[in-house]
Amino acid sequence: MGEGMVTLPAATYTDPARFEREQERLFARYPLLLGPSGLLPNPNQAVIHDGYGVPLIVSRDGDGQIHVLANVCRHRGTRLLEAAGPVPATRIVCPYHAWAYRADGRLASLPRADCFPGLDKDAHGLTQFPSLEAGGLIWFARSPEADFADAAALAPDLDTFGLAGLHLYRRRTHDVAANWKLVIDAFLESYHVQRLHAGTIASFFADGITVADQIGLHQRAAVGRSDYLAEIDRSDWPALRRAVTFTYQLFPSSVVIVSPDYINLLIAMPQGVGRTLVEDLMLIPEEPQTNEAEAHWQKSWELLDEGTFGGEDFRAAALGQSGLASGQIDEIVLGTLEEGIASFHRKVEDALR
Repeated sequence: MGEGMVTLPAATYTDPARFEREQERLFARYPLLLGPSGLLPNPNQAVIHDGYGVPLIVSRDGDGQIHVLANVCRHRGTRLLEAAGPVPATRIVCPYHAWAYRADGRLASLPRADCFPGLDKDAHGLTQFPSLEAGGLIWFARSPEADFADAAALAPDLDTFGLAGLHLYRRRTHDVAANWKLVIDAFLESYHVQRLHAGTIASFFADGITVADQIGLHQRAAVGRSDYLAEIDRSDWPALRRAVTFTYQLFPSSVVIVSPDYINLLIAMPQGVGRTLVEDLMLIPEEPQTNEAEAHWQKSWELLDEGTFGGEDFRAAALGQSGLASGQIDEIVLGTLEEGIASFHRKVEDALR
């Protein structure tokens, strides 16, 4: 809990000039989350990613190593891949002139090479971005000077949950009419759970029983589940998993929610001062093998993605954006149960300075 109330200017969420500074000083400089390792479960696969405003190919080469490449051919600038899901990437072939690249971005071949006398193939591979795969997550950065130390520091926690070995069950992108920070704010306090989520998940949780700390720039929190809190052996890891939902806010704009038997990864990608794309990816222990298993996971997916996130959290963010953009209040007020939000905004301000 915080020591007292904190206020934030309403312009934090509505000022276009501030949004541009955030793009320049946060999203262009810090490591950004692209997705879970389960996005590319096999070698020689690739998937596109456009959410951060840069056309990317995320690939896994034949040795299993991750690469983040520009989805732009080095010949005439043509977009290389279009399919939304994972595709084979032993060769990434340009649809215009058939220049072909390996999964690691190296230029493999080009038709009529005799027409390009003196071309250095080694110097014409796809543009590469700094990247990291750790703890079952894939990160990239636009800046070659980006520091991935805080991202790497999360790996021991996420390895404990076995995130790297989980199966990607579902993914969906929500178009939310809200500033990206309003989306993130919702996952930094449990004050709203009994109110906003009264019709979905409130019955699972005890009101306001939360503990939180930091791993570098990232926050982690444990929220008590009401059915198991009376007596718990904290050295019994399976019992602790049943008693607690763990939430990790990955700076700047992603969230990992660890439920007792599955994990949701939410990636907020700002598109404008009042618009954010939020990708929800649900990870489960293994691909469903029976109709009963499929029904079980589908029910969990619908409860969180459609009900809790889409129907409640993201709706609340959009309503907040609408109210703040009206200009009727100059600041918002955070109570002591909302210290996670205050801490997050202090880190954002530090980065902007």
